[in-house]
Amino acid sequence: MKPINPYELSLSDGVFLVKLARRAVYEKIVNNIELKPPEDTPKHLFRPGMTFTTIEKILPSGETVLRGCIGFLQPFYSLVESTIKSAIEAALSDPRFPPLDRSELNSVIFEVTVLSTPIEIIVEDRWMVFSEIVIGRDGLIIEKGFYKGTLLPVVPVEYCWDTETFLAETCLKAGLKPDCWLDNSVKIYRYEGRVFKETKPGNNVVELDLTREYGLKCLRDRGE
Repeated sequence: MKPINPYELSLSDGVFLVKLARRAVYEKIVNNIELKPPEDTPKHLFRPGMTFTTIEKILPSGETVLRGCIGFLQPFYSLVESTIKSAIEAALSDPRFPPLDRSELNSVIFEVTVLSTPIEIIVEDRWMVFSEIVIGRDGLIIEKGFYKGTLLPVVPVEYCWDTETFLAETCLKAGLKPDCWLDNSVKIYRYEGRVFKETKPGNNVVELDLTREYGLKCLRDRGE
């Protein structure tokens, strides 16, 4: 079965997936149950798909910080199962953080990014790779042998990175030198992503327009 493209989804699909991610984590933490796809799951969400679940914690100051982020870059599961599994993994198995506690559920925000199938960027001149990447639309994967790392589309928008910085940071995420993308033996992939996120813990879900946000937040500040 062909993997679902994120642009096939409606906003209501995104709302469903984010609410499902929160519910899956709640059931696992509180009842030690791995949630099964609900009976009211839209049929097309049973097609193969890829998701990353990001969990952010709201500090007393109102600032948000990363609390967990894990997902899948290949369509190993249906989109609905990928959401359930990535949510639980982000909450309990991100090696950068201790497992999420029940007491934190009311102070965290859930975000689900639905990914397209990664496409390798092949260019004659590595400097031409810039023309293949759109900040806000694309996530990147850098791979060389056993070294592999990815950064989601939202990351360069959050930090106002340009394309070269985005590539360098993805190299570092893969455990390689920041200029690794210039090496022809290094594989560079891009994938597109749609991001659905709670506005407040357990509250309304919206879709983020990352390309617009990047233009308003970053390009304007740089005078571009």
